Amino acid sequence: MSYQLHYWPGIQGRGEFVRLALEAAGADYVDVARGEGRGQGVPAMTRFFEDESIARPPFACPFLVDGKKVIAQSAAILLYLGPRLGLAGKSEADQLWTHQIQLTIADLVSEAHDTHHPVGAGLYYEDQKKEALRRAGEFRKERIPKFLRWFEAILERNPRNAKRKDPHLVGAKLSYADLSLFQAVEGLYYAFPKATKRAMKKAPLVGALHDGVARHRRIAAYLASERRIPFNEDGIFRRYPELDG
Repeated sequence: MSYQLHYWPGIQGRGEFVRLALEAAGADYVDVARGEGRGQGVPAMTRFFEDESIARPPFACPFLVDGKKVIAQSAAILLYLGPRLGLAGKSEADQLWTHQIQLTIADLVSEAHDTHHPVGAGLYYEDQKKEALRRAGEFRKERIPKFLRWFEAILERNPRNAKRKDPHLVGAKLSYADLSLFQAVEGLYYAFPKATKRAMKKAPLVGALHDGVARHRRIAAYLASERRIPFNEDGIFRRYPELDG
């Protein structure tokens, strides 16, 4: 049975972290809201929010349906999928460490979102532009470098990365945390190209990981396909030139 991924069509958003894992593993999945057939489309997704017979409804998408299981939140979905897709270590320690890294990436993603919506998600960017300029300045100068330093330190301290061209965050194999860090870096390059280019000069191992994931056979094919939704100004990472610097 195919995994059913539910996320808004037209944006990468938080659903992209799950898509990358499914694509890297070559998993059989349906991107439900993007489909047009029977039981697909946005109504098939929103049913999970509206149907009172669902005892454990998701708060928001993305969520994954696997048989009778409904799992929401990107990090929780990846915690579930990781061992099943071969994208997490076999030991409990490795799985928990991978999950911790994923949660930190989720923090970075939330902070990136809040640069253009610092006051409220229900307001337009133009309604909070002054606050966004201030928030983005702090994010560029302090937060991006701090996050990248932490990821760089993890890569440096992973003994399995010695003399490897393509380093990994956990162990010696590709994990969903590697895929998610790749996506976060891609998003930062899109939204803050100038600031990210400067910060990445001090994170060469993060850069090597990013480039290695992009060369992965299945990921390279996915990135070149129509399945990969381009970054745009409706998603989490948005390019407003005035917020970069």
